Amino acid sequence: MKIIGLEGMKLVKEGDDLATLIVSAAKRQGVKIEDGDVIVVSHKVVSKSEGALARLKEVKPSQFALKLARLVDKDPRIIEVILRDSKRIVRMIKGHLICETIHGFVCANAGVDRSNVGEDTVVSLPKDPDRSARAIREKIRRLVGADVAVVVSDTFGRPWRTGQVNVAVGIAGLKPVLDYRGKKDIFNASLKVTVICVADELASAAELVMGKTNAIPVAIIKGYAYPRGEGSLKELVKPNKYNLFP
Repeated sequence: MKIIGLEGMKLVKEGDDLATLIVSAAKRQGVKIEDGDVIVVSHKVVSKSEGALARLKEVKPSQFALKLARLVDKDPRIIEVILRDSKRIVRMIKGHLICETIHGFVCANAGVDRSNVGEDTVVSLPKDPDRSARAIREKIRRLVGADVAVVVSDTFGRPWRTGQVNVAVGIAGLKPVLDYRGKKDIFNASLKVTVICVADELASAAELVMGKTNAIPVAIIKGYAYPRGEGSLKELVKPNKYNLFP
């Protein structure tokens, strides 16, 4: 398996055609986009291209946001944006706000982030990351004739583990999980619960070349025989009835 970070992509702004930027960057770097490649795209450039940004000077916090900001010691304007992007607050302590997003993800600040977006601005997760991934995939197919998979990624923290990892928040062209249930292990015992999240593992692998300070928002993974299919982030969100920590 080979992972190639696309360097030299311009700073993305609202309205930019990400698929065209990806294809152009790959050509400049001498990378051929081929059938079976996985294109991992940082959610941040997807959100920027779709205008999922908030200028803090234009945000008027509600009374609830002001109250919450005092409790957790955060900018009330950022709290207001977080609330807009949340279904519910899961946990709240000073400096930390863990929320369930409108997509069903449970993460810090509902995915709202200040890094790599410019001063006095925050970025939200794309409203429909699967649709974003599908649009990039279809445009790449039209531009270069290659049948690829697309994973939109973001960085999540993990309870009881130090350090963040990249995970998939949007998918197109691959089945996000690999189900080993019913298969035999090396001692011929039947596996009963093992379901591997391929989409998250691909997103994490890509982050090793993308980084957070390298200005590499896209990586191309070659040589991995992923399970083909339409795929959806809905397959990655566990129903509440199965959550041990709802």
